[in-house]
Amino acid sequence: MSAPETGVGTRATPWLCDPYSRALADGHGPLYLRRTDGWMLPLEVERWCGATDVADESVLERSEGDVLDVGCGPGRMVLTLTSRGHRALGVDTNPVAVARVVEAGGRAVRASVFAPLPEEGRWHTALLIDGNIGIGGTPSALLSRMRELVRPRGLLIVETAGRDVHEYVTVQVTDGRGEPGAPFTWARLGLPALRSYAEDTGWRWSDSWRTRGRWFAALRAPCRPR
Repeated sequence: MSAPETGVGTRATPWLCDPYSRALADGHGPLYLRRTDGWMLPLEVERWCGATDVADESVLERSEGDVLDVGCGPGRMVLTLTSRGHRALGVDTNPVAVARVVEAGGRAVRASVFAPLPEEGRWHTALLIDGNIGIGGTPSALLSRMRELVRPRGLLIVETAGRDVHEYVTVQVTDGRGEPGAPFTWARLGLPALRSYAEDTGWRWSDSWRTRGRWFAALRAPCRPR
């Protein structure tokens, strides 16, 4: 595996000041996104670090061809897709996440989704799972960027919040014990808000479904790139 594929060496040292990196290295929480008003959203580290489940399977069954998993975390989707014969690549900014994917035999790059990525415009399917529609805190910019990554008529599968929510927040990752991570902007969308953003950015709404309390939508890119 080449350096551009892995993005890091064979093992990354967790950021000792970063609770997300520590949780990934340990494989468990507790871990939360904390808003400035003190509200905390539990993050499912154990599920992310485990095997794919029934809800994940509903995404895997719909995935087509070569798959790009944006915000792949420790890589359960990438690894399962690879085992089933897909060409799959994970993208994540966290070195511990990327190292876990690579050590388990998957492909991942350490990069922002807004940075140059391999094979832009040629992916058959892209994934924004586990709340990753929130990346960057600006869903319209993220969905526009995803249009650049998939091929014409490519598929984007998005996991949304389980209720009709539409918010932009500043959050920090915290384990509830030590120092939290640095603040960053995040977005949370339910299906209605996602549908509005999808239409505004040129995606065609294809399907939506609920499995085991998790909500998903499938969007289809137009026939011609912008």
